[in-house]
Amino acid sequence: MEAKLHPAITVSNIKNFIPITLDNESAQYVTWSELFKIHFNAYLVANHLEPRGESSSSAAPPASADKDKGLAAPPPEESWKRLDAIVLQWIYGTISIDLLQTVMKKNTTAYNAWIALENLFQDNKCSRALHL
Repeated sequence: MEAKLHPAITVSNIKNFIPITLDNESAQYVTWSELFKIHFNAYLVANHLEPRGESSSSAAPPASADKDKGLAAPPPEESWKRLDAIVLQWIYGTISIDLLQTVMKKNTTAYNAWIALENLFQDNKCSRALHL
């Protein structure tokens, strides 16, 4: 059986899908995050916005049930790490340098970067509303 190419690997320029560059001064976090959620769902990487253990909960059907439905088995650890690195590149590629320096951490995941950005913008919601 030949290995199928994951759809996320085919994205060569994230700016074609997320034309907004998120920065501290803009009030575009909601728009930016919604565009990303749509993109994540379309490219089958929405599970990278969840804590690592949540997507592999006991509620998920066993791999044999997936094969019966024609679905691919969950990717092995290396594939998950590669996809997570791609998602992290998408996030980093659509934020300003200032935000990048704020949220970038060594050995982080896309989920951690996503939550860091969410916390930066959602924690300031009241003060941003007053500023506007």
